[in-house]
Formats: sequence, C-alpha cells, structure tokens
Amino acid sequence: MKQIVLAILIVVGFAARDVEADEARSPAVEDVISQQIEAFKADDFTRAFGFASPNIKRIFRTPEMFGHMVQHGYPMVWRPANVEFLELREIDGRLWQKVRISDAKGDLHMLDYQMIELPGGWKINGVQLLEMPGMTA
Repeated sequence: MKQIVLAILIVVGFAARDVEADEARSPAVEDVISQQIEAFKADDFTRAFGFASPNIKRIFRTPEMFGHMVQHGYPMVWRPANVEFLELREIDGRLWQKVRISDAKGDLHMLDYQMIELPGGWKINGVQLLEMPGMTA
C-alpha cells in the first residue's frame, strides 16, 4: 500500500511541475522566442543574437555568423509564415518549449527550444528540429 501511495505522490508531483512550468514561465518564454523570431524577420541579427544564451554566443561568436546559421539551417525560423506555441516541459531539469512553425510554402515544422533562466531573464540555449508526427525522414 505504501508503494502505491508513493507512486501516486510521485506522479502528482511530476504533473504539478508541468503545470507550474506552463502557468508561471510560458508567457515569458514565449515572449523571448517571439522577439527573436521578429528580429530574424527584420534581418536584425544583432538583436536576435541578444536572445541567445552565453553558450550559443560562444559557439557562433558574432551576430552575422549566428544569422548565417539560422538562414541556412533553420529557414523556417528566419522567415516563418505562422508560429504556434505548444507545451512547455521540464525534462531532466531543463525547460523545453515546443513550437510549431509553418514556413512560406506552408510546410509544417516542429521545433523544441531549450530555455535557461539567467539573472537578466530567459535565454535560448538551443533549438532542435523534431520529426513531425506521422512523417518519416
């Protein structure tokens, strides 16, 4: 019986963390991602680079190199037609915001943004392109 109660408490605890993440952090996280996408749409790579974490800044070194990577590696982020925020999840202590983006051709793309909270606010610490449900590579 104790094991069943413990299992229920663990499941409830995980659910509470997900709800807390969605309710408390989602607007701020979504705002950072939206602002970066708006900067990309305006070709303002300096502003877009400002939303990146220190680790991303170390990797790409300059806003121009960062912008080049996004233009060629993530064109759907550089020129999205539509952006839809889905669930915000905590996985292994890291916060991930799932985003569905349609590109100029109307093709759908699923991305996962890893977010970190720093003293100055939320920063984007990486983006993964996910496989869309029902599609294979």
